[in-house]
Amino acid sequence: MDAPRQPGAENLRLVLGLKLRALRDGRGWTLQELARRAGMAISYLSEIEKGKKYPKPEKLLALAGALGVGFEELVSPRVAEELSALSAFAGSDFLREFPFHLFGLDASDLFELVAGEPEKAGALLRTFGEIVHRHDLEVEQLLFAALRSYQQLQRNSFPEIERAAESFRRERGWSARDRIEEDEVLAALVTGHGYRVDFEALAARHDLSDLRSVYAGGTRPTLFVNGRLSPRQRAFAMARELGFRVLGLEQRPRTSSWVKAESFEQVLANFHASSFAGAVLLPRAAMLEELRRFFGAEKFRARALVEMLSRFGATPEMLFYRISQLAPSELGLADLFFVRFFLDSKRDRPRLTKVLNLSRFDVPYGVSPAEHPCRRWPGVALLEDTASVRAATLERPAVAAALCRFQSEPVEFLVMSLARPLTLRPRTLSSVSLGFLADEHLREVAAFLDDRGLRRREVDLTCERCPLPAAACAERAAPARVLAARDQLGRREAALDALVATAERRPPRAPGH
Repeated sequence: MDAPRQPGAENLRLVLGLKLRALRDGRGWTLQELARRAGMAISYLSEIEKGKKYPKPEKLLALAGALGVGFEELVSPRVAEELSALSAFAGSDFLREFPFHLFGLDASDLFELVAGEPEKAGALLRTFGEIVHRHDLEVEQLLFAALRSYQQLQRNSFPEIERAAESFRRERGWSARDRIEEDEVLAALVTGHGYRVDFEALAARHDLSDLRSVYAGGTRPTLFVNGRLSPRQRAFAMARELGFRVLGLEQRPRTSSWVKAESFEQVLANFHASSFAGAVLLPRAAMLEELRRFFGAEKFRARALVEMLSRFGATPEMLFYRISQLAPSELGLADLFFVRFFLDSKRDRPRLTKVLNLSRFDVPYGVSPAEHPCRRWPGVALLEDTASVRAATLERPAVAAALCRFQSEPVEFLVMSLARPLTLRPRTLSSVSLGFLADEHLREVAAFLDDRGLRRREVDLTCERCPLPAAACAERAAPARVLAARDQLGRREAALDALVATAERRPPRAPGH
């Protein structure tokens, strides 16, 4: 039986495996040879080298004796210089926190891939570390990137959560209803799970007044909900808390607005609890009824989106995100993206704050914050009309839609956008957009795609990357510097190729000529 794992045991297992393989390779021995000399099974020795097993002391002594090294040298976490990068990687936050199991892997599987060529892998990992440090990337950002990859793998569809939400609605007698009011969710949390809910403390504290909700455990758990939120936002915050309870999610963050993500379990639990809240407040069957009616209309009706908000008591972000969960599995609209832009008084351009791309195309994706987002995007165009958006509300947001043909990819998307001021930061404007690939399947589902009243726009990610000439785009905010630099590099490479090709075809000159 293997020795029990202790804190830091995974790091010790990986480093031991790394050292053992290096010592064996240094002697030119096969795995079979070391197993024979140490008197142990080849399969067990292989598991040790892969960092999956940590042997008992007597087996470690046998390995040290077979290799001709001291026991302390073998088990010490110190490694040679050429292995230092791999050793640091074995003990890194990334290897400890990244959710490899969601992708059918174990941390030792990745370690095994890079440990085969330690010097090359070490150089690669040092380079990776420098890139992360230079761009101020943190494990937290990698965890959120892992969550997005997980959603993509699952097509953002989670049947178990849908079933749990439907069961909960039946138990509360909500099955036949669409709109669930704030006081009903409050009663479910207080009477059903013994919570105390405080609507005053957060709004009264200046240092915490931008948080939506905060959880405090104890014999009687407390949920602090910001009283400045709208009734529908407060209902979502409490429904999300119900999600933690109903789904049995113990690894959960204290706040709904992220202050710090401490582990992927927290990130995933928060996502699942939020998905539960969306499924409870925007039930699947009623949502599909609305979506089929919306897409089945021969004319695009922006008003229909506002009517959906009213029917379910949803926010624009709740509505679009819920559609992104149902459309792939229920309507076959798998090529979609969800994005969110913010525009605050301290910035001269909108900034992309959230992206979920389920489509097979690389639009949209993150670009430099110094670049200007394309102002032809419906979501960005809305934010440019600041007076209209400031007058909008959660119940009646500003609406825009267009068929957007990207210049950098030969694709067209139906993009719908809703915009309004943020409730807790009214000086900041927010727009959320949902884009569907305008392919043949969308044409079968959406009868209004040929509606001449639906605007057609040629767009790109940013002005700096857009090939449209200035004369063809009155909305251009900056010259296409990134595109020009890319084109210049292409011309330079072509000129170099031509020069080399000419030289290779010409016979060499005689000396002195």
